[in-house]
Amino acid sequence: MKRSKEDEMILSYKDVVLRQLDLDILNGHFCLNDRIIEFYFSYLSSIYTSPDILLVPPAISFYISNCSDSESLNSFIEPLKLPDKKLVIFTINDNEDFSEVGGLHWSLLAFSRSMNAFVHHDTAGGLNTRHAKKLYKVVKGFVAVCDSAPTSSKKKESKKAGGPTPVPDFIECSNTPQQQNGYDCGLYVMAIAKVICDWHESGSKDENWFLSMDKQVNSSIERTMRGETLKLIEDLQIREHDEHGFKFSPAPS
Repeated sequence: MKRSKEDEMILSYKDVVLRQLDLDILNGHFCLNDRIIEFYFSYLSSIYTSPDILLVPPAISFYISNCSDSESLNSFIEPLKLPDKKLVIFTINDNEDFSEVGGLHWSLLAFSRSMNAFVHHDTAGGLNTRHAKKLYKVVKGFVAVCDSAPTSSKKKESKKAGGPTPVPDFIECSNTPQQQNGYDCGLYVMAIAKVICDWHESGSKDENWFLSMDKQVNSSIERTMRGETLKLIEDLQIREHDEHGFKFSPAPS
């Protein structure tokens, strides 16, 4: 069976395969799909290599948020080793139907162990807050640091430490930059994720990444980031060209 032009493979990067359709989305005024965001998260993971950081792929974030089987959910979350992480970044999407692909809006939910909080960044005035809180309620109990000591020892240590670790807060970040159109939410998710990872890796003395976000993320990304992402894909594709023989389709001038 002959593949359509849209299905043509452009780049295989880590566990993500980008196709011509993904480039068409980046080239136009379209909402990003989960594959593009997953690719960018994989790229960030190759830059920010600390084992303390976890960027959760959109498909996994979606499954965690919408899985109704607690046993399956536990076995799905455990391999993520959330108690070992100091920073975990999830994507939020307004789709709640496993039978449907995609949704209308992306936002970002970041867990910071130093803040003991989940911070929601929504570039559409809190449109995804309900969906973010849904994921927060599922994962907040999984981020606590595990202790392999016997129960009696745990109780003694808890008393010394002043009691069990408090449940992380949910914070809706009110100064999140707001998108100027109805389709660039995914670009903001990628840009904010990069700022948060950079803040963490730099060992910044700032209590949180909000100031860095204010300085680095604004409406200019709507004009620049699609092209920057296409250039990133092109550079990675050229790097692997000899091995795979792919041909990159550049953005139209």
